Amino acid sequence: MDWLRITAFALLIFYHIAMVFAPWPWVIKTAHSYPALIPPMALLTPWRLPLLFAVSGYASRKLFDRSGGARAFARSRASRLLIPLAFGMAAIVPLEMWVRVAERGYPFGYLHFWALDYWRIDSLNGIAFPSWEHLWFLAYLATYTFLLTAVLAWRGPQVLAGLDRLANWLTHERRLLWVPIVVLATARLSLLFVAPEHQGLVSDWGGHSQYLPEFLFGFMLAGAPQLWPALARAWRPALLVAALAAVPVLAVEINFPGAAVPSHEVMALDRAARAAMAWAMILALFHIAETWWNHDHPWRKTLAEAVFPFYIVHHPAIVLIAWYTMPLGLAPGAQFALLLGGTVATCLATYLIGRRIGWLRPLIGLSPKLAAKAPAAAKYHPAR
Repeated sequence: MDWLRITAFALLIFYHIAMVFAPWPWVIKTAHSYPALIPPMALLTPWRLPLLFAVSGYASRKLFDRSGGARAFARSRASRLLIPLAFGMAAIVPLEMWVRVAERGYPFGYLHFWALDYWRIDSLNGIAFPSWEHLWFLAYLATYTFLLTAVLAWRGPQVLAGLDRLANWLTHERRLLWVPIVVLATARLSLLFVAPEHQGLVSDWGGHSQYLPEFLFGFMLAGAPQLWPALARAWRPALLVAALAAVPVLAVEINFPGAAVPSHEVMALDRAARAAMAWAMILALFHIAETWWNHDHPWRKTLAEAVFPFYIVHHPAIVLIAWYTMPLGLAPGAQFALLLGGTVATCLATYLIGRRIGWLRPLIGLSPKLAAKAPAAAKYHPAR
C-alpha cells in the first residue's frame, strides 16, 4: 500500500501542474490552453481522489489496530491531521490566496495581505475567505476519521463484526464489483439535482456520498483478508468496467467544454460512469499493488514519509512558481519543466529540512521525532 500511496500522490502533483495548462478553470493559468490534455486528465479525474480516500481508510485500519483503542486512535489522528491542517491554513494557504487576489488587482504585497486581509470571513476581489484550498482533503479525511472513531468508541466490537460480515458477503460471485457500483451510482444520482456540486465540508454531499464509502472500504479491507481472493477475481472485469465507463466520461468532457452544461440525462450518465470508473480502478489498483508492488526497497520508507510534506507544499509551490514565471513568456515545454523541477525541489527541501527540526515535524505531517534511546547500563556482577 505504501507504493500505491506514493504513486497516487505523485500523480496528484503531475495533475495539478497540468491544470496550469489545461482548458479548465484553476488558480492560475497560462495564456494558452492545450485541449490535448483533456483526454488523459479526464481519464484520471474520476478515480484519483477516491483512490486516496480508499488508501487512507486502509492505513487508518492498520493504525487503529496498533493504537489499542478508539481514544488513542483519535488522539493520534488528531495530531497527524488537524495540526498540519491548522498550520497549512495559517502559513501555506495564504501564499496562493494572495496570488488569487493579486490576479484580480489586489495592490499590496504578501506581508500586508497576510497581516491585514487574509484573516477575514467574507470576500476580497471576488475570492471567498476563509479557504483551505487543496487542504480540503485533510478536512474531509479528519471528519470521516472522527465520525468512524466515535462509532467505534460507542459500539466497536459490533461495528468491526458487521464489517467482517459485509466482507464475507461481498466475497461471493461478483458482488465486490457490482454491488458497490450500484450503491455509489445510486447515491450520486439521488443527490445530483438536489444538492449543489460545490466543494465544502457542509455542502459537498455528492462528494461525501462517494468518498466516505470508499474510505470505509479501505478500512474494512485492511481487516478482512478474505476479500483479497475476491479482488483477484474481480480486477480484470474491473478494468473492463473502467474502460467502458471512460467512454461517456471522455465524450462529455470533449463535447461540453468549459462552462457548457449538458442535459440532465447526459449529466446523470456522466456521474454514474464516474462512480463506476472510480470503484473499478480502486479494485484494480489495490490488486496490482498487493500482487506486484508488495516488496520493500531502500527508498520506500523515506518516500512514504515524504508524501505528507509533499502534499502540503506542492500546491502553493506550483501556484507561486507559475505566478512569477508567467511574465517570462517561456515555451510550454520549458514552463512545464520549470514547474515540475521547482515544485519537486521545494517539496524535497521542505521535507529534508523539516524532518530534522523537532517542532516542525508535526506541522508538516511527520510523526514527532523519537527521542534517542539512552545506552543500556552495564549489568553489575558482584565479585565472587
